[in-house]
Amino acid sequence: MTAPRTSASSRQQKARLPAEATSFVGRRHEVAEVKRCLSVSRAVTLTGVGGVGKTRLALRAAPDVARDFRDGVWFVELAAVEDPDMLAQIVVEALEIRDNRLSSPVEVLTDHLRDKQALMILDNCEHLVHECAVLADVLLRSAPELRILATSREALGFAGEQTLSVPTLPLPDLDGARLPVKSLAKCDAVCLFTERARAVLPSFALTEDNKDVVVGICRQLDGLPLGIELAAVRLRALSVQQLHERLDDRFRLLTAGSRAVLPRHQTLRALIDWSHALCSEKEQALWARVSVFAGSLDLEAAEAVCSGSGIAREEILDLVSGLVDKSILIREEHGSQARYRLLEIIRQYGMEKLVAAGEEATLRRRHRDHYRALSARAREQLFGPSQIAWFARLRLEHANLHTALEHCFGDPSEVAGGLDMAADLLYHWISCYYLGEGRHWLDRGLAAHTEPDEIRARALWADSWLAIIQADLASATAMLKESRSIGERLELEPVLAYVALYSGMIAMCEGDAEPAIALYQEALARHRAGDDPVGTALALIRLSLAYSFCGDSARAISLGDDCLALSDAHGEGWHRAYMMMALGVEVWRQGDAARATELETKSLTFNRALDDPLGAGVNLEVLAWIAATEKQYRRAAQLLGIVETVWQRIGAPLSGFGHLSHYHHECVQHTRQALGDSAFDLAFTRGARLTYDQALAYALGEDKRVDEQPAETKGAQLTPRETEIAALVAQGLSNREIAASLVISQRTAEGHIEHILSKLGYHSRAQIAVWVGEQARTADDGSPPDTGVQ
Repeated sequence: MTAPRTSASSRQQKARLPAEATSFVGRRHEVAEVKRCLSVSRAVTLTGVGGVGKTRLALRAAPDVARDFRDGVWFVELAAVEDPDMLAQIVVEALEIRDNRLSSPVEVLTDHLRDKQALMILDNCEHLVHECAVLADVLLRSAPELRILATSREALGFAGEQTLSVPTLPLPDLDGARLPVKSLAKCDAVCLFTERARAVLPSFALTEDNKDVVVGICRQLDGLPLGIELAAVRLRALSVQQLHERLDDRFRLLTAGSRAVLPRHQTLRALIDWSHALCSEKEQALWARVSVFAGSLDLEAAEAVCSGSGIAREEILDLVSGLVDKSILIREEHGSQARYRLLEIIRQYGMEKLVAAGEEATLRRRHRDHYRALSARAREQLFGPSQIAWFARLRLEHANLHTALEHCFGDPSEVAGGLDMAADLLYHWISCYYLGEGRHWLDRGLAAHTEPDEIRARALWADSWLAIIQADLASATAMLKESRSIGERLELEPVLAYVALYSGMIAMCEGDAEPAIALYQEALARHRAGDDPVGTALALIRLSLAYSFCGDSARAISLGDDCLALSDAHGEGWHRAYMMMALGVEVWRQGDAARATELETKSLTFNRALDDPLGAGVNLEVLAWIAATEKQYRRAAQLLGIVETVWQRIGAPLSGFGHLSHYHHECVQHTRQALGDSAFDLAFTRGARLTYDQALAYALGEDKRVDEQPAETKGAQLTPRETEIAALVAQGLSNREIAASLVISQRTAEGHIEHILSKLGYHSRAQIAVWVGEQARTADDGSPPDTGVQ
């Protein structure tokens, strides 16, 4: 009697997978997504750049679904297959098919798999894309219960295929290094580096002393798993700091991989050489050319900068698509627009090829000229319906703008053009977090281009506005004096108009309203005569604020209405939002808090959509003043805390509206008196602790949870032991001293402190100490101290 088909041979077939030699880190979301895709599609291809971990992901997901395939999960390694005609035979061998009576390997496969319920993993298909697509299509048609999971740097491209792009490992955000070590260690990229480092250096640990360097290494390697693993191997000979310092030459440094893997997976250069060889000649040329871009690029930029010299403009789209398909370019969605970026490792490789081809200087020049023209177009279309789109576009292009300016100022013959470009970008510097950077470029250009011409005169008044916003009135005054001198000598009316406008701002900041009004009126007349709607709107906003400051409500309102009408006629929003802010101040002064709140919230809504922190900061200021006059003191204090954080973040006190600062001081004084020091400090701290998005949602009334939380409940979730440890932290004791004091291990003490930081939403021991002090002051005021005991 024949034994039933179960037993060892059947069970062995369940997962014919290579063993994992190292631990698998992270990728929980990706593993779940692979399993989901396999549940709804018979063919799934994992795509991504070389070294991103496509194979490891497939091998991790496969055992989880093995029970769904009674005839097993089979792994077919194709990376070493050089002859396309051998593909089917290699698959036959991988599936351990012994019956070779049929003449064709494809026939053997179709016959064998016809009634099988199996999963086949085709690994590393990128050099056999066409052949793999044809074979997969044939097999899936002949075997209705077969499923195929492929890994490739580009999709195979046959009917029914579902692709899943495998990203690099998540990295900590720019503030991530401030996280506690325990939290930072959970980041996939950092976790992978730490585990692989321990494999070669068992004593290695992520600590407060080295965490910044480790994060820097992971960032330099773009979170690319292979790069991180190769870097960790170098810890056999280098310290973490030395490794970080030498990663600029990463292709030479990262050459020591496992001898058990294919040569091209042992080094980054060999890996990327392999990707390069898979591209057509024109795709290789485009890869090299797009390496001059920083950050990301759009199709228009690729066409303008990379076409020519053997690549026609109309070919760019297809070549870009080809590089996206091969996972060289990464496609990203930004609103309705697609953009493309290179991993830094891939970009550096492309730059080497560009230099070797002798095209670097030409491409950098084209890149510079494209972004100079883009900046000029943005300035020309500043006041109109496309304004928001231009603000957003310049924000996306910030890294490229930086690169173009650097190129201009690195060439003495292009300094004037660079200075002109920096002045064109004035609103970009103002409406984002780039005030300091804007001044840097303008100051640098002014130092290099000393010719007293129109370019210098315009850059001087542009730079002066940034200086005014940063409260550097002395520098602004000196720049405006020189700009006026050039304007008068060359009879440049636009220059004289803006000099008058910004001189009026300085006068208002110094409390000299009468001369400020005269200067604003001069600016308004000149701007109107020159038909400059931008200057006209700015003059109307400032003149309205000045008349409001002087108590002339009628003129303030009338000028505000003129500005709103001008903005509406041009379909413009940014100046309109600032004008609503200014009118909100005047309406509040008249006692109409409801109307003032309406104006400020409308203005804030626009500034949030535009992501203009300066405009939002002034809106938040006025909303705090309104709340205080309405006796909503806790809300006022929380808004003041939010405002403090905004001004610290952008380094601009009251965004260049210094004459309004007395309202701020009065609001702080009245609110503190009404609440008392302790309650004011608690509410202020709570507001300062909100994220920017949370703060704006709260200010706009979209999230009332901050108001609903009593001031005394912060930290109520601490256990008695955590409260005791928090008090010891406040006394300045180290973790070791705390452990000794409480007769617990140092590791236990560190764990408690991590929990305290997490529960309170803090990032440092100093913040815990401040919180403990606040609790003590509350108790001194007669309120029961918040011990955490329920």
